[in-house]
Amino acid sequence: MGKREVGELGIIDLIVSILMAELVAISIENLDQNLWLTILPLIVLGLLEVTLAFISTKSRHFRLFMDGKPSLIICRGKINYHEMIKQRYSMDDLLLSLRINGIKRISEVEYAFLETNGRLSIFKYTKDKQKGAYPMPLILDGVVDKETLNFINKSNTWLKQELTKKRIHLTDIFYAFYNNQKIYIIKKEDLNF
Repeated sequence: MGKREVGELGIIDLIVSILMAELVAISIENLDQNLWLTILPLIVLGLLEVTLAFISTKSRHFRLFMDGKPSLIICRGKINYHEMIKQRYSMDDLLLSLRINGIKRISEVEYAFLETNGRLSIFKYTKDKQKGAYPMPLILDGVVDKETLNFINKSNTWLKQELTKKRIHLTDIFYAFYNNQKIYIIKKEDLNF
């Protein structure tokens, strides 16, 4: 499970850790059973967890299916009640997270995302209430994020034109984000694998 804390575990990680704990507890209670009846399922669960974690790092679709994606709770200073209801995130939860981050008023927040691990990521307005510099993920693993395109009021055609200007093909992009009217790109060839 790597170096993640309990609050950062995904569904599969949590289920596997609970199942492993149960298997060990059963083994401790039944001392007369063969030890291999515990060790073999533990090995299988460990291999399953490692395999699913590997697939999750390689496949964005699998990762989104298993973990979901962050939810925009506050957008440009306004609460997205529909998303809060969908995520079963109460107003008390929101206010608690804001207080923990030292924020007194919701009007101080430009964007707030409920992350897949349950934490709230907060981006405050600048001092003069100008639009902040939140980087919107545009391309991940060569796949265009259509929600971001809709959010920034751009089309797929616009994106293709921008990539053509930079002489970059979509499949060569590992990560691209949109920030302050510009596209910033990290190519796959720039990564150390």
